[in-house]
Order: sequence, then C-alpha cells, then structure tokens
Amino acid sequence: MIKVKFLALLAALPIMIGSCSKDNDDANSSGTVSSSNANKNVTVPQPEVGRTEVPHLASGSQYTVLVHSTAAHGVNMIIEWDGAKKAQRWTAYQMYDSNSKGTWTRKSWEGHYENKWAYLNYQKTKHYSSPSWDPFQPDPDLPPEVRTELEDYSGTGYNRGHICPSADRLCSMDANEQTFYLSNMQPQIYAFNGGVWGNMENQLRKWNENSFRDTLFVCKGGTIADGQTLSSPTELVKNSRMKLPVPKYFFMAILCKKNNTYKAIAFLAEHKDDDSTNLVPYTLSIDELEQFTGIDFFCNLPDKIENAVERVKSPTSWGMQ
Repeated sequence: MIKVKFLALLAALPIMIGSCSKDNDDANSSGTVSSSNANKNVTVPQPEVGRTEVPHLASGSQYTVLVHSTAAHGVNMIIEWDGAKKAQRWTAYQMYDSNSKGTWTRKSWEGHYENKWAYLNYQKTKHYSSPSWDPFQPDPDLPPEVRTELEDYSGTGYNRGHICPSADRLCSMDANEQTFYLSNMQPQIYAFNGGVWGNMENQLRKWNENSFRDTLFVCKGGTIADGQTLSSPTELVKNSRMKLPVPKYFFMAILCKKNNTYKAIAFLAEHKDDDSTNLVPYTLSIDELEQFTGIDFFCNLPDKIENAVERVKSPTSWGMQ
C-alpha cells in the first residue's frame, strides 16, 4: 500500500522545508504579499508567482516559469519547467465559480478543422475506431531546444498525462486548449492515468462546488528529482529521442478557502498500475508532502495560516471516509 511505502521513505528523508507564507487569496489577481511571509516568492519580474497556488520556485538557470492566461479568465495555469531535464516540476492553478462553468468539453474538438493541432491528431488517428481530435501540442512559450515535442511520446507506451486536466478547464476553448500543451504533461502508465490518478482528479472536481469552496488552490505534478524517477522505463529509453524522465510518484497539494477559513490536503501515489477507488490511504499532510518532494507548497500564504493548515491531515474534514 502506498502509505506504508511513503512512511518508510519519509523516515529516511531529512526535513527540507522551512517556514514560508503568502498573500491575499484573491481568485483573479496576484494580491499583495503580507509582510509576515518568511519564504515568499520574489514577484519581480513575474507578479503571478506571488499567487497562493504557486509553490516556492526552484533556483537555477535551467528553470522557467510559464504563465498561461486567457483574455476572458486571466491566469489559467502556471508551470515550472526544468529545461535541463525537459520536464515540468509542477502545474499550479485555481478553481472557483467563474472559471468552473462552461460548455466547452474535450468532445468539442471533434471536427475542429481550423485548429491545426486537433486536425493533425485526427489525421494520425483517423484509421482508429475512435479517432482523436485532442489538440496536443508543444508549448509555444518554450524554445524548441528545451521543450518536449509530440514525437517524444511516440512509441513509448506511455500516456501524455495531463497535470491540469482538460476537464478542469471547460470555461472556454482557449483555456481548454492550453491544458494540451506538452509542458502540462508527464509520461503516465495507462492504468495509472485512467485509474487512481483519474480517481483523484474526480475527487478534486467533487470538491469544486460553491457549497464546499470559494476557491481551491491546486498544485500537482510528478517527481523528477534524482532518485524519484523510474529507474528502468525500458520503452521510453528505447523509443524517445530525448529520454524523458518518468516520475516514480505523482502528487497533489490542495488548499481550500471558504469564508476566509483554510484547510489543506495532499495526495501521493506511486506510479504503477493502480485502479484504487479508496483514496484515504493516499492522503497526507502538506508538511509530509513537502518533506517527500522537497517542494515548498503554498509558500505565499502568511506564515500563521500556512503553518496551521500544512501540519494537519484530516481526510474526514474533506468528506473522505
């Protein structure tokens, strides 16, 4: 069971996360950072990295922060990209009422000939029983020398696994299309992507209701640090020209704001065939996830709030039994 493996690994890891904090939790703006933040992100020249959902940024010239926005809804998602590994560290985004409504679905891409990426995918799959119009595409904000391309996944046996799912961005065509950027993907085993990972995504969408939240702040990803990738992804090494790193674990860090109160929960799952529907064994506190991944989540929260919510693991307060 994942929890047993997690605890064994956690015991061997040093404490890597210090105190940190954040800003106003305004759903549609970066807010102003509180003076009580001990580990906030530097917001020059990118003010968006001061948003509540964004973790503490990695240091190093190989890292790039990608901010994808739409005219109608503002910031859509934020991604930290490791150009040396040609892989993402995480995708962060918000879920609230106005960006959770819409009629654009994945099926809406069918017959969308004017989108060259949707049409290209259709041309590649039109002989299948169920052709795909999904507009998978390289991230236009990354230079070719550091980004992943469609052919990197070809013949690998791995899914292009969404980090911010298409189903979390149905508010507009543009918002949905951005979820198909390859910067928002990680290689995923089919039975994991459509199994426990998909079940976690469905649980997150169940929480995305006005009765439960004003805003959900979400940070998700797969582990790409040394020692936290699959050691022998045979098919990928053989077929991918860039030998993409394959995460050994996938995680979600979720913060809920409701009526100016906060609570947080995290998921961690080993990347393997897994169709589990009972998600309680995969839950942990944000503090525990930080120790495991080395990522400082919700670092722009005021320290008092951050320290209080990140130490708590309470699946029952999230309606999980």
